[in-house]
Amino acid sequence: MKKTYLALSLLLVALLLPASSLAFEIGARGYYWFPSLDGKVKVDEASIIGTTIDFEKDLGIEDENYPSVEVFLGGGNHHLSLTYTNIEYSGRKTLTRDIIFGGETYSVSDTVTSSIEYKMMDLHYQYDFLNLENVLAGFSLGLVFQVKYLDGEVGLKSTTTGIDEKEDFTFPIPMIGLNLHMGILADILEARLRGTAIGYGGNTIYELMADISWTPLPFLDIHGGYKRFVIDIDEDDIVFDYDMSGPYVALTLSF
Repeated sequence: MKKTYLALSLLLVALLLPASSLAFEIGARGYYWFPSLDGKVKVDEASIIGTTIDFEKDLGIEDENYPSVEVFLGGGNHHLSLTYTNIEYSGRKTLTRDIIFGGETYSVSDTVTSSIEYKMMDLHYQYDFLNLENVLAGFSLGLVFQVKYLDGEVGLKSTTTGIDEKEDFTFPIPMIGLNLHMGILADILEARLRGTAIGYGGNTIYELMADISWTPLPFLDIHGGYKRFVIDIDEDDIVFDYDMSGPYVALTLSF
């Protein structure tokens, strides 16, 4: 997968080079996201069907906040970015029902600790097929190709019986969508709306982001926005069905 990301990055950089004589931008952006979590997980083992487990009701998993780091570059109508987020959730609760996870049974009244940990990387390539940046305060509409890569594990441990099961997962998810950019006040206030999605074989994944930014200095942007990531996927004996949604703040440095 690392080789795939490198190959894609080199290809897209090559696409950007012809546009280098036009407006060229490179920079980094830091986010801090405040998402609420609502979801379920199910882990089978061979012919043993797992229980659909609710993160909050069954495991006591609570909301967490996360930083993200993005690097980007663009030239003309071409834009490329890579974003990294490290997700870690944990919970502890006494079970109110029997549950089956990874082929093991955790009995009612067992006290269990749970964890969901994964790395999330997002590679975006955007091509602006409609660009009116020089009209009024600016307007553009771009086609977005995204690869979302999730790599991590989900685990459940009984402090009562000592049963400790973990399930690794790796999901490379290609997505496609649109990005709308609107200048509200030229070079000072801008708004963006981006949505990407994919659906296949009963699986559905989509991501939405709404953003407004203020530029107090030519190289500095201050952002506020809202992001929603929804995944409903059944792959390799594991089912994830959850929604991470909430506001964020961000700071961009670009040149």
